[in-house]
Amino acid sequence: MKLRLASVLLFISANALAAPPTLEPLLNSIAERLEIADQVALSKWDSKKPVEDKKREQEVIASVIAQAPTYKLAPAAAEQFFSAQIEANKLVQYTHLSDWQFQGKAPDDPRPDLVKQIRPKLDELQKRLLQQLADFTPQRTDAQCPQWLASAVHEPLNDPLRQLAMIRATAELCINKG
Repeated sequence: MKLRLASVLLFISANALAAPPTLEPLLNSIAERLEIADQVALSKWDSKKPVEDKKREQEVIASVIAQAPTYKLAPAAAEQFFSAQIEANKLVQYTHLSDWQFQGKAPDDPRPDLVKQIRPKLDELQKRLLQQLADFTPQRTDAQCPQWLASAVHEPLNDPLRQLAMIRATAELCINKG
């Protein structure tokens, strides 16, 4: 009897921490956006342009604010979310550029064009992220939200940079009502 009760309690506690189905697609898209940061960093390396691009960041944020109502999102919430995505993306870029500077070269990976190939991917991903953020919004105030995120971003990635970038990208995803 005690073993059965312990099993039931374990099952209940495991399910209490189970993330909603809307979280995984959102996290996958965030991770996809962070993967694109590798290509952006290569472009910045080749062009010798700085990581910081205030004009582009302002364009992205303005676009997100304008599109937010279409997805039934508060413009401020969309802005906060995308500001975190931009900061996480820059974290990846700065790290790569520093590593390549130390090594004296960047990897010999293909170099997609920033304006013609990379930014259109980011713009398309922006729409998906807005929809997925809207889908996840009802769960953002759930008391379990911080645990869902901590569990998801601490799964073995074997890549400390990706883990740190995911932590930054999701740092303000949960809304504490306390």
